[in-house]
Amino acid sequence: MEEQTVQVGAPIPGRIVSLRQVPDLVFSGMIVGAGVALRPLPGSKEVTAVAPISGRLVKLFPHAFMITSREQTVLVHLGIDTVKMRGDGFTCHALENEMVKAGEPITTFSVKQIEKARYSPLCPVVVLDSTPSELENLRPEGNQVEVGDLLFEISAAPAGDPSEW
Repeated sequence: MEEQTVQVGAPIPGRIVSLRQVPDLVFSGMIVGAGVALRPLPGSKEVTAVAPISGRLVKLFPHAFMITSREQTVLVHLGIDTVKMRGDGFTCHALENEMVKAGEPITTFSVKQIEKARYSPLCPVVVLDSTPSELENLRPEGNQVEVGDLLFEISAAPAGDPSEW
């Protein structure tokens, strides 16, 4: 059976930053998995984060969300330590456990409020329980991306009936 890949797109426009640059050991140490971070573009005030893959929205918090597709789960974290903001500056547009398509709006967040609260606006995009060697076609650090641009790919379970994932 042919091996499938999950293509992970940029959930926000920004500049690619290595996870090692993220000021949080859980991400910089790749404890939860491999991926990249995105720095919102200079002057960004409010940004709408979209689904980086199609699949089931398995977890939704104001400051983060997880989508599962073909046995891979992608975590998007909107800023660092933003859980401490208790939802201030975040508006969710989706519902936990619903099926979403890549590019659908999930959460709008205020970069301005994150910075005002003195938190980092970096947004890690991580495949849970993955290692750097599992990521393919990784976009280089420093590249600027638009919403939906390919960040990287990761091998996935063979595609079955889409209703199963």
